[in-house]
Amino acid sequence: MRIVPRALALLALLAVAACSGGQKAPSASPSPAGKTRIDVVTTFSTLNSFVNGVGGRYVRATNIVPVGASPETFQPTPQSIAVLNGAQLVVENGTGIDAWVDRMVRGADVPRSRVLVITDGMPVVGGNPHLWMDPVLAKTYVAKILAALVRIDPAHEAAFKKNAIAYDAKLDALTAWIRSQIATIPPARRQLIVFHDAWPYFAKRFGIHIVGSLVPAPGQEPNPRRLAQLVTLARKLHVRAVFAEPEYSAKLANAFAGSADIHVVTDLYDDSIGHRAVVHDYLSMMRYNTEQLVRALK
Repeated sequence: MRIVPRALALLALLAVAACSGGQKAPSASPSPAGKTRIDVVTTFSTLNSFVNGVGGRYVRATNIVPVGASPETFQPTPQSIAVLNGAQLVVENGTGIDAWVDRMVRGADVPRSRVLVITDGMPVVGGNPHLWMDPVLAKTYVAKILAALVRIDPAHEAAFKKNAIAYDAKLDALTAWIRSQIATIPPARRQLIVFHDAWPYFAKRFGIHIVGSLVPAPGQEPNPRRLAQLVTLARKLHVRAVFAEPEYSAKLANAFAGSADIHVVTDLYDDSIGHRAVVHDYLSMMRYNTEQLVRALK
C-alpha cells in the first residue's frame, strides 16, 4: 500500500520536535545528622528504585537525572557534578546510556572504586543497555547493589540481605504476573511499534514482537524513508498500536499512528519512572507498562 506523501511530509517535519525534551537540573539532598546512612548517587531514577529496595533506611539515594527525564539525552551541568560530592557509592547502568557520568566522576574526583557499573558482565545484546526491562535480569541489579552496600557497610549486611531477598521475591511475583497478563493477548496481536529501542529484553522474556521503533535512539532524528517502510510494515502485519514515551513529544507517534491507521499510547515508561503514584518506582512502572500493553493489544 502506498503511503500518502502528505503524511510522510508530516512525519518528517515532526521528527525533530519528537526527539526534544526539557530537563531540570538535579539538586542534592541535605545530609542527615550523624551520617547514619550510606550516600548513594544513581545516574537515573530506575536504578534508584533498586538501591532503595536493597538499602532501605540505611541508604540515602539521590538521582543525577531528574525523575521523568531520559538519561539518553541528559546533559550534565555544574550543579549535576555537585550531587557527587560526598558520594560513598555511584551507581551507573553502563553500556553507554549514562556514559556522561564518567566525566562527572573525574571532575568530582570520585575514586573509581566507588563506582558500580551494573551491566558489566551481564548478557548485553547488541549494545542495548535496557536490561532492567526484564525483571529476571533486574535480580542481577539487586545482587550487585547488595554486594556494593555490604562492602561499604558490613555492619548492616543482614539487613541488606533481608531486603534483597524480599525484593527478589517481588521481582519473581512481577515476572509471573506479567507473563499471565501477556498470555491474555492473542499471539497474533503480540506485536508493537515503540518510540525507541528500549524493549528487546522485555520482548524476549515475555514473547512480544517489536516490529520497529520510530527513532534509532532519543535525540536522533528519524529517517522519513524508514518511517514510510515502518508504516507499510505496520499495515501488513496488522499492528494494533504504537507506543510513545512521556519524556518526549507525542507528535511523531500521533502522526505515525494516523498514517498507519493504528492506535497510539503516549505514556509507556522505560528510561525513567514517573511522578504519578502508578509509576513511582520500578515495580509500579513495570505493572503500569504491562497494563497499557495489554489494554492496547488485546
